[in-house]
Amino acid sequence: MRAVNEAANRVSEVAFERGVPREYELRKHTYAELKARGLGAQAAQHVIKKVRDADTTLTANIRAGNLGAPGSKRRRRAESTPIAFRPEAAQPYDDRCLSWQYDRRTVSLWTTAGRIKNVRFACSAEALTRLQQHRQGESDLIERDGVFYLIATCEVPEGEQYEPDGFIGVDLGIANIATTSTGYQAAGRGLNRHRKRQLVLRAKLQKKRTKSAKRRLKARARREARHAANQNHIISKTIVTEAERTSSGLSLEELTGIRQRVRLSKPQRVALHSWAFAQLAGFIVYKAKGAGVPLVVVDPAYTSQMCAQCQHIDQRNRVDQGLFICRGCGVVAHADRNASHNIAHRGESVWNAGRESRVPATP
Repeated sequence: MRAVNEAANRVSEVAFERGVPREYELRKHTYAELKARGLGAQAAQHVIKKVRDADTTLTANIRAGNLGAPGSKRRRRAESTPIAFRPEAAQPYDDRCLSWQYDRRTVSLWTTAGRIKNVRFACSAEALTRLQQHRQGESDLIERDGVFYLIATCEVPEGEQYEPDGFIGVDLGIANIATTSTGYQAAGRGLNRHRKRQLVLRAKLQKKRTKSAKRRLKARARREARHAANQNHIISKTIVTEAERTSSGLSLEELTGIRQRVRLSKPQRVALHSWAFAQLAGFIVYKAKGAGVPLVVVDPAYTSQMCAQCQHIDQRNRVDQGLFICRGCGVVAHADRNASHNIAHRGESVWNAGRESRVPATP
């Protein structure tokens, strides 16, 4: 990995000096040098492609303004220096330089010292079955904390979609991560408490400004991300399983631009910007597709202010974070549960509007 990433840095320098030519032209300038460094033919091709892909991503980020406005310090630094690769940056392997032996749970892979065979790998029985049935394309070799991982791409076919018998509305929030119209509620108290504790620990480490403190900060960031992802997997699987068991569809609210739409106090902003709500929604979507569960996305406007019983909309209906009292019909409900029912009703309307009419044609 160190060898290929050192080579990638060299290719990046050549690309920067020559104005980042196309991959074929870049290959003419660097392929012979990569071979002389001891890289195999396929590994050399992957290094060149990795540099071009990284430049394509950087160019797209600059055009989108993700690195600041023209003339900003961050953008100038990105445009004035070649792309650099970390010594442990991921390296792609295809079937020419990596082969899998599923029955023995071993791999054979190319290295600068030759091909190494019978390297054992560990994974769950479910993951092994998925590898055997659905693995496609390249696999990435990465190193983290002294442990090597192979990240394999699996193309899993979507489940056959059924005709839903009603819809389950899913309201995503901060105090309660997810609330469904069937009664399931994933309280965010534990996760938010965990994040507040991590926030205090990060502040202490950031004050030290030492190399060891920075190293521990990276480790804690990865640990927090893994914890949140695990919780999101559990929540999304519970929701999709319930929909599949009851032959229902799922209705999600459109979350695009939520950080720009919502106006909150400072403590609430910290929770909003650290909550992986997009990840949770993504987990629900892909698990629903795998199970064949119909899923629609609806407009979230006024779902928290509208009564699910009489559809009366009033800003005062939402008394506080957890209490909803309708000013029209007087119904009292949990605010998130009421919103989930509104989302479910909208989901059913969207589904019916897009479904083919079954009324016989008039002769």
